[in-house]
This record gives sequence, structure tokens and C-alpha cells, in this order.
Amino acid sequence: MKHHLMVGTWTPPGAIFTFEFDDETLELNMIKRTEIPKDEPISWMTFDHAKENIYGAAMKKWSSFAVKSPIEIVHDASHPMEHLPEASKSDTNTRAIFVLAAKKPPFNVYGNPFYDHAGFGNVFSVNQEGGLEKCVQNYQYEPKTGIHGMVFDPTETYLYSADLRANKIWTHKKDEQGQLTLVGSVEAPDPGDHPRWVALNQSYLYVLMEAGNRIGVYVIDPQTHCPVFTHITYPLIPPGIPNPKTMYRADVVTLTHSKKYLFATSRANKHNLTGYISAFKLGPAGNIERQICMNPTPNSGGHSNAVSPCDWSDEWIALTDDQDGWLEIYRWKDEFLARVAHCDVKEPGFGMNAIWYD
Repeated sequence: MKHHLMVGTWTPPGAIFTFEFDDETLELNMIKRTEIPKDEPISWMTFDHAKENIYGAAMKKWSSFAVKSPIEIVHDASHPMEHLPEASKSDTNTRAIFVLAAKKPPFNVYGNPFYDHAGFGNVFSVNQEGGLEKCVQNYQYEPKTGIHGMVFDPTETYLYSADLRANKIWTHKKDEQGQLTLVGSVEAPDPGDHPRWVALNQSYLYVLMEAGNRIGVYVIDPQTHCPVFTHITYPLIPPGIPNPKTMYRADVVTLTHSKKYLFATSRANKHNLTGYISAFKLGPAGNIERQICMNPTPNSGGHSNAVSPCDWSDEWIALTDDQDGWLEIYRWKDEFLARVAHCDVKEPGFGMNAIWYD
């Protein structure tokens, strides 16, 4: 059967690349380069609940695209960051970095700016077709905040944000209109951890620490709904590496379709070193039972090394890279990880996250 994936870029010119992967022949090919506004490259993209729209974190803007088919993707809207006057100016380094789409009505879209002037999250409503309509809330974190990843609980009542710059994990509650109010925040275990990404399974929250290069395991308090650190951590790089907090940067943590496994990656800060991809076995309650492997990736990963399991099975895993520019597919079988397909794309900044269409 043939499957399709989309990938964006870190730098201009903006484009969305569509790939076709055949799970029988194991062939992987780029089949369409869709031009989008050149100054709006998408560093992180996601589908809506129906896979009829793509939402993008697009430099100084939030963008949306109607998906008619894997090779027919039409730009619908772009909205500037307006939470602070400095955020959308061309001479500031503020950029849109992450976007999360609600899977339950009213299907709002939640965006995170990063670097300077990033102390607010941006909430957008969508129109009947699912395109970004307007900003309905700029909810506040703190001035030094830099959120790089968020996740909802299964009911989409509570939102958890990993604050890399302020070294915190935040909890917000969502109301019936999809807007957020602050519940609380907790400091990361170590002052140099820098939480970057989060994944959640039942009452367990897995927090990826970028500088700490580890997974911190939290449980969600049933009364406060805030995460509580269990003092359990798992490494994302091998032991004994000199200056690990400056030599490596952990990237993404995510669940497989069955939620029986968890994958996480780390990137190297030198192009002549490799990054790493780790897999973990989860118990029925969502606890991490064991770390299965920590495999080197083909190169450093650059800004990326983002791991993306498919959403219908545990078998296929995508990995992107922007050091050399490629997409790879891995097979996860009997708790072994095999690289089965590779496709080079020599475009500026190519290789942010991959999203599986079918």
C-alpha cells in the first residue's frame, strides 16, 4: 500500500514537500513540491482533526492550507503574530515555532512563538472549512518564556506546555470556547534541563529536556491536574560524553499509534557527530517499563532529527533531517528498528517534521 507524508522547511523559500512511501516495495519518493509564500517556511506543521487542513508555524506568521489531495495543497490564510508589537517586526528574532490543533470542537489552533518576545501563546479560531480565521486569545506565560512543545490531555481539558527558556512546565485549562486559563507551573528538576517537548499517556507526562538530554517522567495529579515529578529519568545520549549540555540537544518525544511505545531523539551540535533515537516500552498504565534502544542517527540531525510515527500502526516511523536534507522511513518490528527507505531533498532548510496523510 502507498502512503503519503508532508514535510516543511526551516528557512526560505517556503514549500511543502509531498512524499509517497510504498510499504511493500519500500520505495520512498518526493512526488510534489508545493510552492507557498516564500517568506513563510514551515518549521512545524500539523493536520486538523480530519486531515483536510495543514497548519504551519511559518516564521513571522501562522498559516493554513486546504488539503484537497496529497498533491493538491492550497494556501488559505496567513496571520501575523500580534501578541506583542515587537514580535512581528522584521528586525526581531521572534518566530513561530510550534502549532497544535484541537481534535475536539471548536477545533481551535494553538501556536507558540519562540526566541525573544515570546511570552504569549496564540489561539486561533477556524472557519467552516477549517482554515485559520482570527486570533481569539493571546494567553500569557511570562516575559522570558520560550515554549517549544505542547500536548492536551485525552479530554482536551488541560494543556501542558514545555518552556525551554523559563525552564518550566505549564498547565492551562481549556473552556468550552477553546480559550485557556492558567492553572499553574512547575520548575524543571535541574536548572539546566530546558524542557522542550511533551507527550502524554493516561496519567503520565513525558517531558523531554533539551539541554538535559533526558526524559523526565511525571504523573498528573488527579486533584490539581498539574504534573508531579517522579524523580525517574531516562538518558537520550550515551553516558560519558564531554560537555553533553553543549554538545547535544534533545529534540522530540512522541507516542506510537498503540501507545505501547515511546520514541525520542537528540541532535548533535557538530556535523561530524551523530544524533540518537531512543525507544521505550510503556506499561498498560502508561509508565515507562524500560528503555529498549538508543541508536545513532545517520548524522547530527541539524535543527531537526524529528521522529514521526505513523498514526494507524506501530510499524512505520519517519525521521527528518536538515543537516543534509532527507526523509527516512524506519520499520519497528519485534522491538528492532530498521531503516528501510531514504529520500534526499537538496532544498534550503529542508527536513522539519513529517506528517502522515494516509
